[in-house]
Amino acid sequence: MVLADSSVIAKRNIIKIKRIPDLLVGTLISPIMFILLFAYVFGGSIAVPGVDYKEFLVPGIFAQTVIFGATITGSGLADDMQKGIIDRFRSLPMAQSAVLVGRTASDVITNVLVVIIMVSTGLVVGWRIRTSFLDAAVGFVLLLLFAYAVSWIMALLGLIVRTPEAFNNLTFITIFPITFVADTFAPTQNFPAVLRTIAEWNPVSSLVRAAREQFGNLPPGYPAGSWPLQHAVPYTLLWIAVILLVFVPLATRQYKRAAAR
Repeated sequence: MVLADSSVIAKRNIIKIKRIPDLLVGTLISPIMFILLFAYVFGGSIAVPGVDYKEFLVPGIFAQTVIFGATITGSGLADDMQKGIIDRFRSLPMAQSAVLVGRTASDVITNVLVVIIMVSTGLVVGWRIRTSFLDAAVGFVLLLLFAYAVSWIMALLGLIVRTPEAFNNLTFITIFPITFVADTFAPTQNFPAVLRTIAEWNPVSSLVRAAREQFGNLPPGYPAGSWPLQHAVPYTLLWIAVILLVFVPLATRQYKRAAAR
């Protein structure tokens, strides 16, 4: 019942993007702009010993983009709340959790499209995968799993904030610094001590480090950093599990409360 209802909701969201492609244009263009901007404008000023900066950069862009891509979940739910569509869903004989499961699942598909675009752009500017197909697949799966977990945080915020405009402003001022105060675009060893500690324990840093390891883009002799960076894959998986355990029930509870008003 839940899977069938969720698949219907997911299909509805995908069809919506197909009919209104503007919803996806910004999400697809932003990573291309970031890759080109950092690779050719700032790349000459940021030196990473032992590796071409483009190879160091692209996994960071991957992480930042899929996290921002997860915000589509919240903005979509806020839009549905504003238009009263959530109340219509509640009147149908369907599982209560189907709306959120279908919404988050469809946004994973969106992020897959974004990753394909980023991979293509990365290959054009000189990024390469230096490991096996299986290792690279693990890297992409980690990126998508982390984005899926974040989408449940975004679902909760979208149901609380309600208007897409307020949601977009809130997520921008929170996600933007989180993705920059991390091992995303530059090595953290040059950060001030306090900021370096925050960055090394930031799950975005471990996600980026895990992706670099799986793609073979980590420079030889690159500083190991603190425990999260030394165990990037398990630390990232731990965060994914914690986020899902906490925010899936919270978002589902908020959905029932918010839609009942």
